[in-house]
Amino acid sequence: MNSKADVLYASQCILGESPLWHSERKSCFWVDIENGILYEYNWIKQTTRDWKFNYRLTLVLQGKGNQLILALDAKIARFDLETEQIEWLVDVDRDSKIRCNDGACDAQGRLWVGTMHLEQKHGAGALYCIENNLKVHKKLSNTTISNGIAWSLDNKRLYFIDSPTQTVQSFIFEQKTGEIIFEKNVIPIPDEMGSPDGMAIDEEGMLWIAQWGGFGIYRWNPRNGNLIEKIEVPVPQVSSCVFVGENLDYLLITTARENMKDEELKRYPKSGDVFLVRVGVRGVLSNKCGF
Repeated sequence: MNSKADVLYASQCILGESPLWHSERKSCFWVDIENGILYEYNWIKQTTRDWKFNYRLTLVLQGKGNQLILALDAKIARFDLETEQIEWLVDVDRDSKIRCNDGACDAQGRLWVGTMHLEQKHGAGALYCIENNLKVHKKLSNTTISNGIAWSLDNKRLYFIDSPTQTVQSFIFEQKTGEIIFEKNVIPIPDEMGSPDGMAIDEEGMLWIAQWGGFGIYRWNPRNGNLIEKIEVPVPQVSSCVFVGENLDYLLITTARENMKDEELKRYPKSGDVFLVRVGVRGVLSNKCGF
């Protein structure tokens, strides 16, 4: 079964990423990494607003109350939506050539965030876990483009994407301590379907993966590696997705226009826009940050 996604907002992001459903505000957030812009779409009023930061803004997650947790270059910060004040929390990496990329919070509120080299040097990135007391632990080394992170419904597995590997890796996850042990590669992505990027999980435990260069979101079964369906997106560089809406039955999809030639942009003018599609299954609400 294939469905098609429609434009929700013509954001024309250089590198749209990190879509988030904020259930209390009934709104969707996403970022344009390279322009340092945070967007908020109000689900009820159908209006959009944005904030500009003088950093690469790679990640937005829900914190406590009116606060969001942001990754700005290689630092983690707290952003208050009412006062619009930034509070710097912790450096993930002090190398000016390294920036954060994708991330997610586990059921204990710990923040898992990956890093990458600005020139995408092979093996220069890592996956970190930031505890609620802001202690930073390196969990994986030698990653290149650390991307999607999701937990199985029983929290016994962590699924992780390092995009150039063309696979989804499964790790045994100890929820109490945050320890991970590599289990196996669960989903090999054929090159012709694009490179795996951001990822969301639904209430049936299936993974919805944005495939960069693959013109869509693909739904995979991590138990057997089978492809179940594809959501078609009319642009090549599909970067991430999240379940949104009051019933979590819509997918919000971010895309990019980064490094596309003029002729490609003429052919795919909606590149960088944010898309929406209703799907036949509900998603799982993202965990909030514990700090």
